Amino acid sequence: MRKSGTLTHTTWECKYHVVFMPKCRKKVLYGTLRKYPGTVFKDLAQQRESEIDEGHLRPDHVHMLLTVPPKYSVSEVVGFIKGKSAIYVARNFMSHRKYYGGQNFWARGYYVSTVGRDEKTIRKYIQDQEKEDIKLEQGDLFR
Repeated sequence: MRKSGTLTHTTWECKYHVVFMPKCRKKVLYGTLRKYPGTVFKDLAQQRESEIDEGHLRPDHVHMLLTVPPKYSVSEVVGFIKGKSAIYVARNFMSHRKYYGGQNFWARGYYVSTVGRDEKTIRKYIQDQEKEDIKLEQGDLFR
C-alpha cells in the first residue's frame, strides 16, 4: 500500500533503500546489541520527520527502507541516524564517558538507492497527462 506524505504545498513519496555497516564489518550487531538499534533508529528518524518502513539487522550490516520528506536530504537523515546511534551504543554498551562522540562504531559512508513507482507507471502517467489536458481545455468556456 502506497502512502504519501504532505507538507504545506507538496504531496510526496520519497523512499530510499539504505545500507550501512559497523567499522571493519564487526559482527557486533547481534547478541546484546541486537534488540536496541531498531527502536533507537526509529526514534532518531522521527526527529527528522522521517520514518523507517522496514528494517533488518544483519550480523555485520543494517538494511532499512527509509521515507524522508523532501525538505531533508537523505545524507542529512542517514548521517543523523548513524551519528546519534553510535553515541547511544558507545554510552550504553561500551562504557565510554558521558561526552564520548561515538566516532568509532559505524564505517564511513553508506549505500542508498531510490525506491519509487516503477518506470512503466510513470511513463503511462506522463503520456496520459496530455489527454487529460486536452479534455480540460475543451471544457474551458473562457478561451
